[in-house]
Amino acid sequence: MTLIPNDIKEFLEEKVALYNRPMFIESDPISIPHRYERKEDIEIAGFLAATISWGNRKMIVQNGARLMNLMGNSPYDFVMNYQASDLRRLDGFVHRTFNHTDLVCFIEALGNIYLHKGGLERLFAQNVTETSTQPAIHSFRKEFFSLPHPERSTKHLLDPANGSAAKRINMFLRWMVRKDQCGVDFGLWKSIRPAQLSCPLDVHSGNVARKLGLLTRNQNDAKALEELDSHLRAMDKNDPVKYDFALFGLGVFEKF
Repeated sequence: MTLIPNDIKEFLEEKVALYNRPMFIESDPISIPHRYERKEDIEIAGFLAATISWGNRKMIVQNGARLMNLMGNSPYDFVMNYQASDLRRLDGFVHRTFNHTDLVCFIEALGNIYLHKGGLERLFAQNVTETSTQPAIHSFRKEFFSLPHPERSTKHLLDPANGSAAKRINMFLRWMVRKDQCGVDFGLWKSIRPAQLSCPLDVHSGNVARKLGLLTRNQNDAKALEELDSHLRAMDKNDPVKYDFALFGLGVFEKF
């Protein structure tokens, strides 16, 4: 499909309007944090749901719901007040290669962040640049794994400094930061602006972006994300990652 730049923008705007709707929440991992109203519950549920967001989407949502049930459907209270006996309840949890050992590691790290680092928003906001979240994700990751931890768990939080597009964390940041009238993203965080966000780049959005001429690099890595971000910012400098709805929807639902 060949479109000139103005046609691409118009085409994607139409798809954003189609897929940025509450009707798509139920089948998406964002449905997990949408169970909650308290800021910290939304943050933690969203972070953990994003962490396991790879593979079959139905299974992601099922396992995200199971995880919330294991945490008593009060993720912030669980993270702040868990006892050793509570952590034993998590035995047997697994989503693909993310298992209960990783889950305990992540819960301990989240507890440390809320107790000693001022929470997730404060930690991410410290190193966001005007045009990228990637430096913030890199510094966040160092803090996240500052406690003793199993080495195996580090693979579940990838580092942009090592060439990763960090799709899952950028998706989580989109959830927390973007604010519009559609009711999908939460817009909870005010210390980061939507203009600073990077697109959650995965196989679906990457393939669609290449077909539209928005991406030339073959790998879905940090360099590809920088290229894609530059094109999306050219179309909307204030809210570039709204086009994630279009790219992902075209790939997943329309097999574009």
